[in-house]
Amino acid sequence: MQSKKRGRRFSRNWKHSHKNKKQTRKKNMKLAVTSTGTNLDDLVDPRFGRCACFIIVETEDMSFNAITNNNSAAGGGAGIQSAQLVAEQDANVVLTGNCGPNAFRTLEAAGIDVITNIKGSVRDAVEHYKTGSLSATNGPNVSSHAGMTP
Repeated sequence: MQSKKRGRRFSRNWKHSHKNKKQTRKKNMKLAVTSTGTNLDDLVDPRFGRCACFIIVETEDMSFNAITNNNSAAGGGAGIQSAQLVAEQDANVVLTGNCGPNAFRTLEAAGIDVITNIKGSVRDAVEHYKTGSLSATNGPNVSSHAGMTP
């Protein structure tokens, strides 16, 4: 009987600690925003796989890191390679204008939420996200290879 009590006690503690981690994660998220440049005042790039940069933003303090997207000139597979790059940055959410099916599936497999149809500056996009006015997209919003045409 004592082992059952320990098991229950352990599971209660696990649930409690798990709940706290979820709450912390919601307060401080790491966002990957497609960008035309390297700072928060640059515009959101409408193309995911072929964007110029990814701005990785910590929502808690708005600190950020600009990552050049070397996949933008790839002949093919830019969406998948860019999704892998974002996953390597431990991003929780992607904010972008458009996301094709291959990139979307890769991000989804990595557990990263995708929010599309984002316009304006990177800073404004992050602020809108923080207010809770943006929600995850259910699927890709463009066809494959849509980013190849300017």
